[in-house]
Amino acid sequence: MTPKTGGTGRAILITGCSSGIGYDAAHGLAARGWRVFASCRKPEDCDRMHAEGLESPLIDYADTASIEAGLAEVLEATGGRLDALFNNGAHACPGLVEDLPTGALREIFEANLFGWHELTRRVIPVMRAQGHGRIVQCSSVLGLVTLPWRGAYNATKFAVEGLTDTMRIELRGTGIEICLIEPGPVTSRIRQNSIPHFERWIDWENSAREADYRAGLQKRLYAASGPDRFELPASAVTAKLVHAVEARRPRARYYVTLPTHVMGLARRILPTRALDWILSRA
Repeated sequence: MTPKTGGTGRAILITGCSSGIGYDAAHGLAARGWRVFASCRKPEDCDRMHAEGLESPLIDYADTASIEAGLAEVLEATGGRLDALFNNGAHACPGLVEDLPTGALREIFEANLFGWHELTRRVIPVMRAQGHGRIVQCSSVLGLVTLPWRGAYNATKFAVEGLTDTMRIELRGTGIEICLIEPGPVTSRIRQNSIPHFERWIDWENSAREADYRAGLQKRLYAASGPDRFELPASAVTAKLVHAVEARRPRARYYVTLPTHVMGLARRILPTRALDWILSRA
């Protein structure tokens, strides 16, 4: 199938496009006339994106060579131009912090933060040279507040928030706009995709809280329970992304779901102990 190159000449690189938020964003932006480079970390997913009419460079955040080669492929195709970058690809490693090996943290930070940072640093000179650009980071409600059993993911999203806020201040006046999108519960495969990481790293059967794993996390991970309460489709994130990359004055932050709005407010007005009590029961 011929790639959807778009009629406006605007080019965006979106990562993590094999499913969920990235997949919807890639097709949504292409439908609006953007030339979309829908990157995936597995060759078979790139092939599937190509078959659906999208250009799809191979980019694995944990592989520096693929980041360099994937971006080079994009820039060769566009003549050295890139109007927007949407850092989206990420995974989770559920488990209690006390049971989380350091190796698991290193692995998830490579994929959820360090790879984003490396790609972003390579993109900034391109955008500075052309005098404009949008960098959009897909954070989470878990970059605003924490939930139990999600310590590794919480930590990466808090780190994304900190780096992005700093970058937004540092790039003022350059023509490069930096935005955060904070979704909350959105339809995706992140829960299913987290199972291999949980099974690799978390020795839950020898945990001091083995009974809690058996009664709680095991059921949540492995039992099909339908959508979460307040869950929205991935298209709700795409709608925010459209504003972030097309508006003349994009917002610094985009909340997507009701829980994100509620938790953003709660973090500002509640004492820490009160917020802890609420989150411990979420």
